[in-house]
Amino acid sequence: MPINSALSAVLGSVRVPPKLISSYDPLTGGTYNAVTRVGLTDGREWVVKIPPPVAAGAQLGYERDLLVNEVAFCSAAAGLADRTAVPRVVHSGLDAAAPEGAYVIMTACPGQPWHELTDSMADGEEQRLREDLGRAVGRLHTVPGPGGFGYPSAALGPLASTWRRAFTTMTDAVLDDALTYAARLPRAVPDIRGLLGAASYVLADVTRPALVHFDLWQGNILVAGEPGARRIGGIIDGERMFWGDPAADFVSLALFGDIEEDKDFLAGYASATGGPVEFGDSLRLRLALYRSYLYLIMLVETVPRGTTGEDLEWTWNEVAPRLEAALVEVESALRAGG
Repeated sequence: MPINSALSAVLGSVRVPPKLISSYDPLTGGTYNAVTRVGLTDGREWVVKIPPPVAAGAQLGYERDLLVNEVAFCSAAAGLADRTAVPRVVHSGLDAAAPEGAYVIMTACPGQPWHELTDSMADGEEQRLREDLGRAVGRLHTVPGPGGFGYPSAALGPLASTWRRAFTTMTDAVLDDALTYAARLPRAVPDIRGLLGAASYVLADVTRPALVHFDLWQGNILVAGEPGARRIGGIIDGERMFWGDPAADFVSLALFGDIEEDKDFLAGYASATGGPVEFGDSLRLRLALYRSYLYLIMLVETVPRGTTGEDLEWTWNEVAPRLEAALVEVESALRAGG
């Protein structure tokens, strides 16, 4: 099967002709960029990401120039002494107006998505891997930020001087998208906006911008090795990263659960960050805000993605009640604090 024209143009722009390509495999599981694993005749393995043409469909506000975030994530993590199993950027072109369009080429990490291997884990292996993952995420959170908060892409504007301002901009943007696309939500947009705004005071407790992946579900965590000797092979798909509160990563790490119950992860995390996570009132309210933001994204994006049928029904049935629960948690915290 011939290589598609977009991939061929990108590889040609970095002087990789078809004769040097030994294999290429489209990767599934993503919801936005086209991702292809490319093998070269000299043994190198690359992952190539290409965004969809603008005319191919709508996007959420924060999704403009997502590859800028991907490059920022990988470049920031590259400064860690142990590399923390994050891809290395080999080539990137972030100008969508260039002949080959925007793209990023990264080294391929070993392994398979974690959720594909859960049934074959040896006794105690998942617990050990959760601790290893905690250490890896903790190390990522020690990366010093650029002095501002928000998305490196500037899709929602330049980095903000405070986390409160940045996160308010982020939630306002997805709520604006909800209005634009007439997305179905469990509450009216003005009500959600007012509630999140009323609780935003707690964000002032965050004063240091950390490297936040914000999409750490098991599909973006690769596990390599044989049963009983598995390791974290890669933390991938950093395109939705931002500079913000490191605790925001706890939401996708326990997507439909409670990170407080993940003792193995928290033990590994504490060993990398120098102390245990304290789940006080401030952190729990901030986590409710971050859950609200993530669940809003998951519900609103179904419209520009054209999600239908069982997938749409699953998203509504699984995500909408959890968004409502997060909003109720915010309300309860406000009443307790008032």
